[in-house]
This record gives sequence, C-alpha cells and structure tokens, in this order.
Amino acid sequence: MKKYILSALLFVGLLSSCSDLEELNDNPNNVPETHPQLLLTDIEWNAFQVEGVSPMFASRMVVQTDGENANQYYNWTRAGFGDYAQLRNVTKMMEEAERIENTTYTALGKFFRAYYFYNLTLTFGDIPYSDALKGETDEIYDPVYDSQEDIFKGILQELEDADALLANDNSIIAGDIIYSGSTSQWRKCINTFRLKVLITLSNKESDSDLNVKSAFASIYNSAPLIESNADNGQLVFVDELGSRYTEYNSSSYGSARYMDSTFVKRLQDLQDPRLFIFCGQTRNAKEAGLAINDFSAYEGGDPIAPYNEVNLKAAAGNASKVNLRYTTDPTTEPHVFLGYSELQLILAEASVRGWISSSAQEHYENAVTASFEFYNTNAADYAEYVSSSAANDYLQGELVDFANAASNDEKLQLIMLQKYIPSFLQGGWRMYFDQLRTGYPEFRIDGTNTPPLRWMYPTSEYQQNSEHVSSAIASQFGEGNDKIRETTWWLK
Repeated sequence: MKKYILSALLFVGLLSSCSDLEELNDNPNNVPETHPQLLLTDIEWNAFQVEGVSPMFASRMVVQTDGENANQYYNWTRAGFGDYAQLRNVTKMMEEAERIENTTYTALGKFFRAYYFYNLTLTFGDIPYSDALKGETDEIYDPVYDSQEDIFKGILQELEDADALLANDNSIIAGDIIYSGSTSQWRKCINTFRLKVLITLSNKESDSDLNVKSAFASIYNSAPLIESNADNGQLVFVDELGSRYTEYNSSSYGSARYMDSTFVKRLQDLQDPRLFIFCGQTRNAKEAGLAINDFSAYEGGDPIAPYNEVNLKAAAGNASKVNLRYTTDPTTEPHVFLGYSELQLILAEASVRGWISSSAQEHYENAVTASFEFYNTNAADYAEYVSSSAANDYLQGELVDFANAASNDEKLQLIMLQKYIPSFLQGGWRMYFDQLRTGYPEFRIDGTNTPPLRWMYPTSEYQQNSEHVSSAIASQFGEGNDKIRETTWWLK
C-alpha cells in the first residue's frame, strides 16, 4: 500500500484527461462516471481512521487541564449527521458497481452502509434509514425515522447479503487498501462484524424477531471469521503526505492533556505492560531516572476533580501524558477497525452467556495473547515488554487469570476489562457503548453526572426535517424529550 490517497486522486485526474473530448467540451467540470475502486479507496480511508480523543475522555483514559471537557464531565449535548455524507459516497460506489455489473463493490457497499448506520443508531436511537440517501433518486429530502429495532434488522440483513455476494467471488478488489483486494478476508471481517452487531444486542436475547442467540451460533459455526491478527480489519499508515497516522503531529496533545488516573491505576493493579506503550512517564519519574517498566513512574489526573486541581498536579510533575509515539511517529500503529483480539472477546462473552459451546477461557486467553502480539509487532521500542512470554506471565496474574473468576458476572468483568484496555486510540466509541451495555468496567463519576446514553439530534434536523425528528423523539422518549440520558431501545 503506497501513497494510496494521492494515487487515487491522480487516477481520477488521469480518467478525466483521457475522457472523450466531446464530453469534456460539453461538461468541462463534470465526470459523470468513474470506476467504484476510486470511491472505495476514499471510503475505506475515512471509515478506518482513528476517531481521536473524544471517546477517550468519555471512557476514562485521558483528562483535560485547561478547561472542562464536555466528554470528560459527561455534559455533552448534540452530535451531527456527518456520517450521512460518507454514506453518500457509499451510495455512489454502489451505483457505479451496478453500472459496470460488479457485485463485489455492491457487497462492500452493503458492509459500509451497515457500519455507518450501526454507529448512527447507537449515537442517537431512531434515525432515517429506509428513506435515507434518496434525495437524488426519489426526491426524498425529509426522510422518515425508522425504529432502532428495524434499523438493526436492516443492518444484519445487509451484512448477510454482503457475505452472500462475496461467497463465490474470487476476484481481486481493485482500490482496496484494507485487505489488498482479498475477498476471502473481507468475508471474515464482514461475518465477524455480524457477530459484533449481535453481541451489541445482548439485552434483546429474548426478542423472537431477532433470534440473536441462534443467529450468533449459526454464524460462529458455519461462516468464515477472522482467524488471527493477519486478518485484522485495519488501516496501515505509511510515511507519505496524506497517508500518515491520524494523530501524527496533532496539536490537540498539547500541554493541557494528561492521562486519566483511573486508567493508569487499572493497568498498575494488573501489572499490565501495555501501560508503557500508552503512557509517558511523569516528569518527576524521568528526572529520578526510573526505568520504563517501573509501574510507579506513571500517574494520571482524577477525571471528576476540578480541572485546575489536575493542572496543579501536572505542573508539579506528577501526571503522565500520552506516549509521544502517537504524535511523533507517522506510522505509529495500524488502526484496527475490527480484529482478532476483539472477536475472541466477543466469543468469550457469547460463551459465558451460553450462546455457543466453546471455552470462554480459551477465547479470553487468545484475545490477550493477540493484543500483546499486536503491540510487540507495532511498538518496536517496547517489544520486550509485550513478548509472548510476557503475555503468558500476565495471564497468570491473580487479577487477570480467568480461572479465578467464580461467577459469570466475574467472568464478564474480566472479558470487558480486556476489551477496554487495548481500546486506547483504537476502536473509537466501541468501549463506551460496551460499558453502557454491560456496566463494565466501572467509570468514575461524581455521583450525579452519570454516563449519557445517547446524543441529542442535530439542530439541522429541527430546521429541515422537523416533523419526522419530532415524531421520532415522541415515540421513543415522549414529546420533546430529546435528552442525553433517555434510554434507547437497544439498552432496554
């Protein structure tokens, strides 16, 4: 994968320059047709990016010291519908795929539709789905809102369709920067994502329309799934303009951002060497000459304390910043959209819930080993701390050993904690939504500002689609109750 964004742009330019001269004379600024591979590259680049630090504030990983961060203090309000802009590109790719009769791109289009609608519905609740993106084709500019249940049904169906379209397709997918054109690996990713969606619906196990438990078992027993880190659905960065790590040279990691003390403490209690990869030492620890693998060299700020109190602690040299590797290395590590470690923890949870007949402990240990392997490969300066032997030792720790969990609840706590830890600058809001669903790990709160359950709808919807957004609010929460702590269907 080399200079893939620049290459895509150059390819578009070449297509334009080589088009029929008469067409260019008629529409000098318009390219009416293009190969879907050009759209796919851009779609993948945008979808697989690091989502930044907002979810890390909410998931108790970092704190701000120069003001009250809304995500840290759980007082956010509205989110935007920006994902629909990305979905428009997906729609165009599918239209171009239909034009050239290439079902491979149709399949990937269905996957990305499922991905974006999954994120949107978890963010808000009911959203436009069946009528969405039909302004150009059907002149529907004020789409109705579908129920969250129907949206999840649609997502699962689109993923099933995507897998079916790729099942007998051995072609190379041009423009694919995730799996280098491999349809077999895309099938593994798509089916793994189906399991992720189904485990998200764990509170709906008794819903006969969804049949979550049997659907999960069927996919697990018969569909191809991610088999190792080599199958990870991840965006690999290269040191070329436009293709570097998302957080490289980011000014947002300035003098006012530090580690969250609860995150640091968790890793210290577990004696988890991934702490050294995520965090920098405190200034005082560096000056004292403490070793990188000295767990006492790391400390954070209380996420519920007044921000100036944490600022004073940081100024005194007693707070760690995010490891500089994330902002100074242009190829730091791939961003994993969906990987082997997460799949194994999904399977561990499903096993504990009785959805599949397999060893929850084996899945759990596979996940931890895979996470260590990922950082051993991608954090070269810290490889010695996350070797295979280090993973084995870690798994035998008193607070990590799965055999020490006596109840299903204790097992679930361990599983969710191991899902939480490697979500540092990985997976976006995944861990926050998992915490809302399971209650684990516990987030430190001030007793009143509990973690919000959703975001309010964007102001633009009140201005442009007032009737339908108002109806959606009333049907979910009661008239006018567009609030951040209203419970949406998937959490009930």
